[in-house]
Amino acid sequence: MKNFLHFGFSVFFLGLFFISCDDNDNYDTIESVEKIKIDSVKVINDTMDVFSVQSIKTYSTYSSHCEGFYGYDYVHSDNLTRTVTAYKYTTSGPCTQSTYTSANQINFSPQQVGTYTFKFWNGGNNWITRTIVVQ
Repeated sequence: MKNFLHFGFSVFFLGLFFISCDDNDNYDTIESVEKIKIDSVKVINDTMDVFSVQSIKTYSTYSSHCEGFYGYDYVHSDNLTRTVTAYKYTTSGPCTQSTYTSANQINFSPQQVGTYTFKFWNGGNNWITRTIVVQ
């Protein structure tokens, strides 16, 4: 009986091992990462309390479904100024060539009182500016 249990557990764990060792053919390769302009920004509250959290949403337009949101470059220019640049990835897989808009967000949690200025890259030398007063 004891040998039967050992055999059963061995078969079970080997089965899990082979199921989890799936090849990565289902994933497309990221070919490039580059800036994408932020079309618009949504700030829910332009006044908030120190140490609270607010989600700031950004919207960008992608030219195909081979592109998607990769991440932000979020830079503290000084204590109260933030510059935000969005990046997109492009994959090598098959995709539809229709444009779509995607929303992404930054969670802002101020650590000091003041008027914060956010600058979101909108292409070229253009920036979308938003301010949030923290009390």
